[in-house]
Amino acid sequence: MLYMMGSLTFDTFPFNVDEVERTADAVLASKPLIGTANGKEFTGEGDDRIVLKGQLLPSKIGGLTELELAHSMRRNGVRFPLQRGDGFRYPSWYAITKISEGHKELMRDGVGFVLTYTIEIESVPPEEGDGQQVIQGLLSLFGAF
Repeated sequence: MLYMMGSLTFDTFPFNVDEVERTADAVLASKPLIGTANGKEFTGEGDDRIVLKGQLLPSKIGGLTELELAHSMRRNGVRFPLQRGDGFRYPSWYAITKISEGHKELMRDGVGFVLTYTIEIESVPPEEGDGQQVIQGLLSLFGAF
């Protein structure tokens, strides 16, 4: 496993990630001071944005089902935990804000032989019941739902 976004798993086959970018902010309030530069005070953590990029070969190894699951998570505003393959769990919950797809060398069914994608996620505050979506997704993997 490379990454796990809730119940969606990115692995080397069939749904992989080639590149990951992370941008995190801190919020600083500026206070005017007499006779010196403005003071800065830390007021909390800002946005945490992660971009996952990958490439699929749908006609050879699949991956479209997982990409559609990501679209479904985006459409429904699903909040999820994010875990990296080495076991590190990112400290907040995330939601998908944008998915981009690029199809190259279109096949007869209109799907590209090569499909590149970008998934942008952003940290969000957890809401009551968020963990239920993860549990439901994991149970669906085993046919319990």
